[in-house]
Amino acid sequence: MIGRAVDGSDLCATCCGRDDPGARCGRCDQPGDLFDDGQCPRCVLGGRVRDLLSGDHDAVPDHLQAMADALTSAVNPYPVLGWLRRSPSAKALAQLAGRAEPLTHELLDALPQGTTTRHVRSLLVVAGVLPERNEHLARLEQWLTSKLPALPGHQAMVIRPFAEWHVVRDARRRAARDRYSYGAASGDINDIQAAIRFLTWLDEREQQLGSLGQAEFDLWLTSYPTQQGVIGSFIRWAAARRLTSPLELPKRGRPFAMNFQTADEYDQQLRRCLNDTTLPREVRIIGALVRLYALPVTKIIEITTDRFHQDGTGAYLTIDRHPVLLPPRLGQLIKEQIAQPRTTTRVRRALDEASPYLLPGKFPHRPRNPHGVGNLLKQYDLPVLSARNTAMIEAVTTLPPIVIADLFGISPSTAETWAKYANDSWTHYLAARE
Repeated sequence: MIGRAVDGSDLCATCCGRDDPGARCGRCDQPGDLFDDGQCPRCVLGGRVRDLLSGDHDAVPDHLQAMADALTSAVNPYPVLGWLRRSPSAKALAQLAGRAEPLTHELLDALPQGTTTRHVRSLLVVAGVLPERNEHLARLEQWLTSKLPALPGHQAMVIRPFAEWHVVRDARRRAARDRYSYGAASGDINDIQAAIRFLTWLDEREQQLGSLGQAEFDLWLTSYPTQQGVIGSFIRWAAARRLTSPLELPKRGRPFAMNFQTADEYDQQLRRCLNDTTLPREVRIIGALVRLYALPVTKIIEITTDRFHQDGTGAYLTIDRHPVLLPPRLGQLIKEQIAQPRTTTRVRRALDEASPYLLPGKFPHRPRNPHGVGNLLKQYDLPVLSARNTAMIEAVTTLPPIVIADLFGISPSTAETWAKYANDSWTHYLAARE
């Protein structure tokens, strides 16, 4: 289409009177703008994709045909042409296409795990060349695979069964229920790292795990206070298998007990998220979800577009199992985000227009990175932790804990603990709110 009629409709070269041989593609003989060597962008794209994926073969291998079809069928060929010309991911994909063995997740796992490898993996999953998998679980397994060989033999004999049969097995069960997130993987890695640090400390003191007493364990807790919250999993596991004597663990307090917002700060920031049009749309959506429903960033980025629906009674978002009524402005923001998601890379826009995530990330078919989201909110002076805590206090003082658990997707015991905490410690805050 090279022209536009009076009524705004598109016109082809024939309708514009420019149907001459020089204005037609030399390959498909269709009229239009010629891109290179007398060919239209679509035909040029097809040839370059074949060159990229054929490798040493005469044609694209069967296991890469789905990737070729996905690239050549992009709605707009120009972003893909730019990606083929400049992206390191395209060069890495060409190198993989030249290998004799078929592409698998295990093959990619053996490569350096940088941005390029993650991008190539995402492209292959979107195209259907590779099956989908829980990347958070894979991250834990890859980290463990690289960590265990570096441990001394006597440490590995303890850490390996703890990590593989306790931590990773539980992670796989949660991943099977689609309950294993980025934060869960980070927590499991921290648990294993704490166990390694503890055994290293015992080695430095020339002490055995089996002879460890409460006094020595208390000394370690005092020397490393930041490890008190993560060492419990290993100590309970070791004691249950009689690798050490039963030890008393410190009672974990709430690390966020003093990290709250005032009523004015909370209300002002919520109004900004709902009404300030100078803020990016993603910032407004995330900030409002944190302040209205006390959601962590790791849970917000995992929200998919099918969890939003709108009918005659209003806009709803299903956070866990039950739909939650949204304020009209937040519902409109989410509706606009689904209709026009903002993407960051050319090939992501071309291949992943129908991303399942409300907040699509840099890699195709993946959500945004939680660390990046947290930093983005800080840039706009919208803290997360203090806002979440304040929102939870607001919620448990107006709704029963079991309702909070169902709506916000937290455990009933956590909701009950929050309710008791609000009754015990926030009388002055509730009075100020009234």
